[in-house]
Amino acid sequence: MNQDTVSARDIFRSLPGVLRRFPAIAKGLYYYSVKDENADLTLGKLIEQNAEKYGNRPAILFEDRSITWSELDTWSNRIAHYLKDKGLVKGEAIAVLLENRPELLAVVAGAAKVGIACAMLNTSQKGKVLAHSINLIQPRMVVVGEELVEHIEDIRADIRPRHSQPFQFLADTNTMNSFGDAPAGYTNMAEQISSYSGTRPLVSNPPTMGDTAIYLFTSGTTGLPKAAPGSHRKFVKAYGGFGMMSLAMEPEDVLYCTLPLYHGTALLVCWGSVLAGGSAIALRRKFSATAFWDDVRRYNATTFGYVGELCRYLLNQPPSDQDRNHSLTKMIGNGLRPSIWKEFKERFGIETVAELYASSEGNIGFSNFFNMDNTVGFSTAPYKLVKYHEGTRDPIRNGKGKLEEVKKGEPGLLIGEITKKWSFEGYTQKEATEQSILRDAFKKGDAWFNTGDVLKEIGFGHLQFVDRMGDTFRWKGENVSTTEVENIIDGSGMVEEAIVYGVEIPGTNGKAGMVTLVPHNNGKDFDVNRLFAYLQANLPPYAVPVFVRVTRAIEKTGTFKYRKVDIQKLGYSLRPREEVYAWLPGTSGYTLVDSELVSRIDAGEVRF
Repeated sequence: MNQDTVSARDIFRSLPGVLRRFPAIAKGLYYYSVKDENADLTLGKLIEQNAEKYGNRPAILFEDRSITWSELDTWSNRIAHYLKDKGLVKGEAIAVLLENRPELLAVVAGAAKVGIACAMLNTSQKGKVLAHSINLIQPRMVVVGEELVEHIEDIRADIRPRHSQPFQFLADTNTMNSFGDAPAGYTNMAEQISSYSGTRPLVSNPPTMGDTAIYLFTSGTTGLPKAAPGSHRKFVKAYGGFGMMSLAMEPEDVLYCTLPLYHGTALLVCWGSVLAGGSAIALRRKFSATAFWDDVRRYNATTFGYVGELCRYLLNQPPSDQDRNHSLTKMIGNGLRPSIWKEFKERFGIETVAELYASSEGNIGFSNFFNMDNTVGFSTAPYKLVKYHEGTRDPIRNGKGKLEEVKKGEPGLLIGEITKKWSFEGYTQKEATEQSILRDAFKKGDAWFNTGDVLKEIGFGHLQFVDRMGDTFRWKGENVSTTEVENIIDGSGMVEEAIVYGVEIPGTNGKAGMVTLVPHNNGKDFDVNRLFAYLQANLPPYAVPVFVRVTRAIEKTGTFKYRKVDIQKLGYSLRPREEVYAWLPGTSGYTLVDSELVSRIDAGEVRF
């Protein structure tokens, strides 16, 4: 039976484990609580501390490479000197388009040392969406890996980096000693930085904890991706809160990370935890369920970073007598569903599930500090769970124009109070930032960040995630903006109108994308696979709708608003005079859905 409550007895039982971690907790609390925005406590400083304490210990493990903390420090110093020499200064940004490999972390660290922020581009993005993301930041340079040059080539005419050498190339090799050949129009960055000093850079205006270190892209709630600035403070909070207080990381620990490093869970939470312990991060370019445990054994990993979907994929693998033949005891991430929580821990012998709740742009986070089951933990930030309009991310205001909290145990929209201590860094676009703020919520002059997520309290301040609301949904570990997908579909010239939403599929996490559309010519000669090819060319794979409903009209309210909740409840069920198509696993196009296929999907026989 799944645990859906947290009691005093549960807290008491967890105390021996908390006491064992007490030295790490006390130290972590110091870092987590630092308030001075001007403190000389930055990502670069954290790396330098580890280089001094654990210089000969591994910092990064990747394929057959092992890079020590001393080597990472020296490598990032060369990059810092190079960027500085090329005229980049504190407060400017570069865009980074690299798969999970050591070069990405070295670039982020080197840039951080001289106060330059890295915009972490989603490697799945291409076409209009990628160009939009780059132009949001207006970077001086774009650092691109050989494995993703084609993505940049397709949009070079649409982006505007502000530098005489805007395109920096990193070969898909060990660039510490092998530079490769840069294509025409690109500067070979690895070759260039090899001639620079490995000493720590001296800058007249050094970065501080409150300065922006990274930009993470989020689909937010409406429109194309938004860029959320992340300060050095976020690394420091992850360093103290997750690495020390939740996981008590040590130099001997190895955290296996297959999550993409353009995600906050990987870059901030996983790497921040590794920094805290002077531990090693073992990287894989992309998650593989079949290779997962072999990699864990290869790297002797003790910890791994997860999203809920990843855990489900591992559970779906056939049971083996090797399921517990590994050194993993801890895991950190988000989205582990109560329905598989206990089964996952027991099958694979996991002791600590450091489930968390946070967002790239948000001012509030939760951590499963007491290692309870089925909870994102608790938060020291001020928050409330309030009543909301079903099917939206909008809170309900009462007759006095104020928000109302839900009763204890009821699902509610999570909002976090914006204060000096719990500031909201928001987005680069002021309008998008303002749209996420609820003002005069409970009293005149107050301000709250609207997470757009529904959670419920299950006891002793512990919350459980319920659902993601409004105009985003989560699929394959990614947030998908319905408006972004709708805009891309509108650009195809094939439809009169389209509405995108998420639908649940048995046996999966999150919600799969679905579009209900009215084709041009009222359905005549509509080529669904021409639409599929267009979507694949302009959207990352996780954002391409899994289901397409072709209809002759989409029902609206009297004020011309779509009845989105009603459409969503239909899911992929069949109706007269409509066709439903599905993008089935392992196929390269849409398949017409019939009643037999609906039954197979409902029975969980189709593995999405």
